[in-house]
Amino acid sequence: MKPGVYKATKKDGTIYYRASITYQGKHISLGSFSSESKAHIAYLEAGSIIDSDEENLLNYKHQNSVLSYDKLVSLFNFRDNKIYFKNPIYLQKGYFLYYLSQSRILKFDNDDLFYYSQHKIQCRGNHLFVADYGMQCSILSRFGIKPFSVAGRDYSFANGDDTDYRYSNIIVINKYHGVQKEIKNGITKYKSVIHVNGDFIIGRYSSEEEAAIAYNKASDYCKKMGLKKDFFQNFIEEMSPREYANIYTQIHLPSKLIKQLKISASSE
Repeated sequence: MKPGVYKATKKDGTIYYRASITYQGKHISLGSFSSESKAHIAYLEAGSIIDSDEENLLNYKHQNSVLSYDKLVSLFNFRDNKIYFKNPIYLQKGYFLYYLSQSRILKFDNDDLFYYSQHKIQCRGNHLFVADYGMQCSILSRFGIKPFSVAGRDYSFANGDDTDYRYSNIIVINKYHGVQKEIKNGITKYKSVIHVNGDFIIGRYSSEEEAAIAYNKASDYCKKMGLKKDFFQNFIEEMSPREYANIYTQIHLPSKLIKQLKISASSE
């Protein structure tokens, strides 16, 4: 075998070749290849990147590379910052870059470095998520942003850059599920909305906590009526159980909603 190449066999008997390189005591896997020659080229390319500082991620001709772009990012970071990450992370001063692709690069605070060095970000459309404990978890959840939140309505980016996920850049507008902030004639109200055969307004309240509890009460009633749907539950951590119960008791669901829920429940 050529240097840096190891022959391997799949379960079905197919032969393939793995490439790896060891640098300063660090053993780095470079991937699997269909031929010995390609695996050897990967080994030589990795060595060239690590040993030379003439090229960087901006000027490197990655389209001619046999290595994946993820691996190129990892190697350049290892060369420049002396630390290897299996995920496509490149360290900057005070923050780091996560390369989803050559053209789509996310920024994160160093506080998130350990997490994203262990969890690979995946993309489905505009939905960015990681696999965590067997579940798909949106990266927005780390900011307390609820599932199905909408950019511009429930959260925004302070500098307008939707690739900048540093904590100082994330503005949470609506932190509770089913709650939307409204400002009319200089007066701020919080609209509580639940989805039952379309969006249904539960009511408008002076605080977002009250609107969140109203949503909880409506979702509880939906479950009581036997609606076969998973409703999110809002957790108000800063409120005592007694305070929560007092507000919950005082909230009255609108009669139109109760009627709609009865119709929806009877049709299922």
